[in-house]
This record gives sequence, structure tokens and C-alpha cells, in this order.
Amino acid sequence: MAAEDKKSEEELKDQEVPKDEITDTSGEKEATTVDDQNTVEEKEESKITELEDKVSGLEDRYLRAEAEIKNIQARNAKERAALLKYDGQQLAHDLLPVVDNIERALDSKVDDDQNQALKKGIELVLQHLNEALTKNGIEEIEATGVKFDPQLHQAVQTVPATDEVPADHVAQVLQKGYKLKDRVLRPAMVAVAQ
Repeated sequence: MAAEDKKSEEELKDQEVPKDEITDTSGEKEATTVDDQNTVEEKEESKITELEDKVSGLEDRYLRAEAEIKNIQARNAKERAALLKYDGQQLAHDLLPVVDNIERALDSKVDDDQNQALKKGIELVLQHLNEALTKNGIEEIEATGVKFDPQLHQAVQTVPATDEVPADHVAQVLQKGYKLKDRVLRPAMVAVAQ
């Protein structure tokens, strides 16, 4: 058996790896573990940076959406205020020709008592109509003798200037103009002195 033991020792020697090929596996494991740990840390840092960027983007979108909502609310409140302020504009616009026609009817000459009484009734109707318009913020645009303003007056003809009516002033009102608060419903049609 001793011969067999010697033979196996020789076989083992033949199979042994030379010392320069022997490596320390514990150092490899240690280096691999440090490298793996560095890679894991880098991945985690990358993930953290990515999440921070995502949070920053979401925060920016949230702030923009919040600002947009505030803008929409302010615009909506402004539109509602304008609707309330100019409520009845269309009705007033439609009533202005009626006022014009009543005033023209009152300009006609009447000579008997019956027509005089009718004219008096029409004057009362016009007075009540004007009061209703004034109560709702509709007022006549001042025109006769004032300086011509293209935002309030519409020049349809010119007349020579006089001492009473200087140049660029309204000489005659051909059709009354009206405004609702600060909005012109209908400009006054006027003759302007030149």
C-alpha cells in the first residue's frame, strides 16, 4: 500500500498547479464585492437623480397648472363682471330707434286740442322711457357745441366754422348717440365745423 500511496502522491504532484498560477480567491471576492457595491451605489445615485428630476418636472407642471387655473378664474370673474355691467345692452340698442321715432313724432305740429292731448301722452311715454334708460346706465352722448371726438361722434357732414361754433366742434346733431356706462352703444351722427 505504501507503493500505492507514493503513486497517488506523485499523481497529485503532477496535477498540482504551480505556485505562480495560484490566486487568492478571498481577495478576488473582496474586490468583486467592493466593485459590486460601487456599482449598486452608482445605480442608486442614478435612480435618486432620476427621481429628483422627475419630482422637479412634476412640481414645475403643478405650479404651471395652478397658475393657469388662477388665470382662468380671474378671466372668468372679469367676463362675469362685464356681463353684469353691460347687461341689457342689446335691449337698449334695440330701444334706441323707438326713442328716435317718438322724438320725431313729437316734432310734428299739432293744431287741435285732441292731437295736443295725444302729443302730451306721447311726451309722457318718452319721459318714462328716458328715465328707464337712465336708471339702467344708458345716457345720451353730449354732442352739440363740444369738440369732435371720433370715439363718441360720427361725422356725416361738415359746415363752415363760425364765431359760435369754432372749427373741429360739433355744429349740429343729426341723430343722438347713446352710451351704456363707458361703452358706446351708438355714436352721435353730427355735422362738424371746419
